[in-house]
Amino acid sequence: MLPRRLFRALSLSVLQPYFRLTRSQTLGVRGVVRDAEGRFLLVRHTYAPGWLFPGGGVDRAESFEQAVEREIREETGVMARARPRLLSVHTNFEYFKGDHVALYAIDEWEQQASSSLEIAEFGFFSSDDLPEGTTGGTRRRIAEITDDLPPPSQW
Repeated sequence: MLPRRLFRALSLSVLQPYFRLTRSQTLGVRGVVRDAEGRFLLVRHTYAPGWLFPGGGVDRAESFEQAVEREIREETGVMARARPRLLSVHTNFEYFKGDHVALYAIDEWEQQASSSLEIAEFGFFSSDDLPEGTTGGTRRRIAEITDDLPPPSQW
């Protein structure tokens, strides 16, 4: 296994620039998982600052639903027991002019042990007690969900 520091260095210096240069558009997914108390599952990556919903890129020949299930399982050990439910689709052009993100809810799930080089930590947090460093996009999506607001097109 690669040490976390090496993984972070490779991600930032090689993988992310490569994806941006070789793809005109990127497709990503994020998953909203809530526990019995209504708290939100958030992750903190080893290679980027902030807390956010688990998720990542959609691989070639993979559906959005397959991607969100895979990413959440790899990052947190959460296994979907029912089909993910699409909440919204956004552009994330501030980060990359061709970036698109689909947000899914995982309503039925179970958790197994997880170990990922890319995840520093994860946990469940209430909407009124989010960890310091929770990203703006994550905070906006949580507010839209808890306040039943229509989602904007921009992440």
